[in-house]
Amino acid sequence: MKIDIQKKRYCDGFMLLDALFAVLLISVAIVSLLVASQSVTKINAKGVDISTANYLSQQLRECFATLAAVDPQTSTLVFGPEEDSLELYDDIDDFDGKTFSPPIDIERKELSDFSDYTQRVFVENVSTTDPDTVVEDHSSNLIRVRVEILKDGEVLTKTSWLRSR
Repeated sequence: MKIDIQKKRYCDGFMLLDALFAVLLISVAIVSLLVASQSVTKINAKGVDISTANYLSQQLRECFATLAAVDPQTSTLVFGPEEDSLELYDDIDDFDGKTFSPPIDIERKELSDFSDYTQRVFVENVSTTDPDTVVEDHSSNLIRVRVEILKDGEVLTKTSWLRSR
């Protein structure tokens, strides 16, 4: 009598190696999704910061639109603030070299909701024939206003515009 013993292998489920490989693939996918999500969040936050910086820059531009280029009382005798307080500034050159943190709005009121941001203002006379050339204070009828908006010490935006006297 001959006994025929056949070895049969059944693969009715996952083997340990298959299960480990599946866990590895799922882990890689989850980590990839988390990294992508974090990147999108950072990009969105940076976009919000830049939009806010543009808003704060526009606030200063609109504030300066109603001011004279030089002091109405002293004319060109003084470049820089003649008055002691921000509320009394009556011309654009009064703002030269000023830093506002928290920033100010069009009415020169502090925007305490934006206390992480800083506005820096520079006012300089420039040549009427070459606006890239800075000239001596009050020696030209053309001024350039430069504004920088910072958040936590990082410059987010710079803008400038020209104004005649």
